[in-house]
Amino acid sequence: MTNPLLSDWDTPHALPPFDRIEDGQFAEAFDRGMAEDLQEVAAIAENADAPTFENTIEALFRTGTLLDKAAGVFYNVAGADSTPEREALMRDYAPKFAAHGSEIYSNKALFQRIDTLWQSRDTLNLTDEQARVLMLLHRRFVRSGAALDGAEETRLKEITQRLAALGTQFTQNLLADERDWFRAMSEDEMTGLPAFLVNAMRAAGQERGKDGPVLTLSRSVVVPFLQFSPRRDLRRIAFEAWAARGANGGATDNRAIAAETLRLREERAKLLGYPDFAHFKLETEMAGEPGAVRQLLNDVWAPARKAAETDGAELEKMMRADGIDGPLEPWDWRYYAEKRRKALHDLDESEVKPYFQLDRMIEASFACAGRLFGLEFAPLDVPLYHPDARAWEVRREGEVMAVFIGDYFARSSKRSGAWCSAFRSQRKFPDTQIPIVVNVCNFAKGDPALLSYDDARTLFHEFGHALHQMLSDVTYDMVSGTSVARDFVELPSQLYEHWLEVPEVLSEFATHAETGEAMPQDLLDKVLKAATYDMGFQTVEYIASAMVDLEFHSGAAPGDPMQKQAEVLEAMGLPRAIPMRHATPQFAHVFSGDGYSSGYYSYMWSEVMDADAFAAFEEAGGAFDPDMAKRLEAHILSRGGSEDAAELYLKFRGRMPGVEALLKGRGLAA
Repeated sequence: MTNPLLSDWDTPHALPPFDRIEDGQFAEAFDRGMAEDLQEVAAIAENADAPTFENTIEALFRTGTLLDKAAGVFYNVAGADSTPEREALMRDYAPKFAAHGSEIYSNKALFQRIDTLWQSRDTLNLTDEQARVLMLLHRRFVRSGAALDGAEETRLKEITQRLAALGTQFTQNLLADERDWFRAMSEDEMTGLPAFLVNAMRAAGQERGKDGPVLTLSRSVVVPFLQFSPRRDLRRIAFEAWAARGANGGATDNRAIAAETLRLREERAKLLGYPDFAHFKLETEMAGEPGAVRQLLNDVWAPARKAAETDGAELEKMMRADGIDGPLEPWDWRYYAEKRRKALHDLDESEVKPYFQLDRMIEASFACAGRLFGLEFAPLDVPLYHPDARAWEVRREGEVMAVFIGDYFARSSKRSGAWCSAFRSQRKFPDTQIPIVVNVCNFAKGDPALLSYDDARTLFHEFGHALHQMLSDVTYDMVSGTSVARDFVELPSQLYEHWLEVPEVLSEFATHAETGEAMPQDLLDKVLKAATYDMGFQTVEYIASAMVDLEFHSGAAPGDPMQKQAEVLEAMGLPRAIPMRHATPQFAHVFSGDGYSSGYYSYMWSEVMDADAFAAFEEAGGAFDPDMAKRLEAHILSRGGSEDAAELYLKFRGRMPGVEALLKGRGLAA
């Protein structure tokens, strides 16, 4: 059989031919792709002609086509639908890909050509985007060690390869712990659980070949179980299993991996001339340096902890009324918070959930994109990588803009969380490509599938990332779509969440799963009024994780990350009943790769902007103001990383925001 990864694809929109791609074909494509890439790069480096933007920078954008194509398919599919063979390939190729990248970035002749262009950049008559690309590429080479020699260069390559292997192992260990733990439940133990959760647990049991329901560590099961189960003993079992992921001893324990990762990151930063990893990492972000991040987190921490402590005292009173002595524990918070929400807002999630059907929320996210940006979505009948995934063709005024893939349901082969990525990014050079964008979520299956309000926000969040990809309009894919500063990338996604809260959107799309009727106005009012309920808890658990991440990478790497975590949390005064959102052994954002390392704060940095940006719509003609939508697309969504993030925001809003809009949006303002 011919390996389809090695040939052009004659599929609709050149989508990967998923029905013809087999796991055994990836290694051949990877090996050939890396060999071709190195040959193409060597030809550029050894070119006898004086370097120009065209024969050096643009020439680099013509290299690695086969490798990019094969890796783009593999890593998207492996993250959403892992198999033992795919996991073995990831372990095998992570250090090989790292070594391949190191070989390119340590090519002295190539770097000399790029550096020559950089030094003479003012004479090259470049477009603004070309000047930006040259700056980014030169900086990437320098930060990858291109200026190092001898033992330092060799050591940096070793570190890069080892970090790639550690990140892959961390992710696979976490997935294994989430996949392998489950607890069979008797009918007795299901008492008090809402129907949507019972159905999800029965479906999880079927997936694992069990006759009855099972409790799993999928977030779409364990979190509502902690909310609704009246059995404190079972809540404790569920919470402790959830909290122990990555720290169970044995082959899947992530604690030693975290410690080695932090040591290697510190060594890497110092080899490159930085005092620590946080300074190295934050140099390229909007924040710029650790002090700015610490200031933001501290500004929000005090009001958030105060709100959480006030709420915790009320929850403890409710627990006492149930005859339970002792302090409020982490396995108690969500249960009593749910009871208190029902009492305060007369709002019961099991009453709300039938109005948040998955398909209707997908329609809502599409409809908002249509009103704001003129996009139209038509189902696309093509083979995909899993039966749960579905595709749409995205058009505007008859022109195909993108292909969008949605993969929404939890399964044991999928890593937890939700994310947006691309099988292919938008570009105009060396050829014109429309993006192929995928949103991956972990919602519970059902007939129909029902979402919590938080789930619906997640769907809108990830679709905001997708819009950033789909509306991208740049020349080079290096700066396309979400290829922006880490603390800017969450702006479009978090901003898009606001459209879920627009009353006219909910009144049209929040329709009951059985009756088809729109959500009653009084229930709609309650949902919106309760949107900031328990925000003290949510903000505290998030900032705790962000601060631990920052302190891990500031100064010397800790010998024992778990001890360092405890010290940071004690110094902050983290309330006993609120754990970190992601404890160290599960902190995939930080330890599965460099993406969010020293950067978990970026959700909050972006939230300062998204609260201010949505206020711009409200100050204009409302949520669907056409002029503001045009400004948002023109200055942010279409520009990717082709300009500095702060400059883009200033063009959109005219000023930089303060923290006040965030505190107000979270209900934490004094």
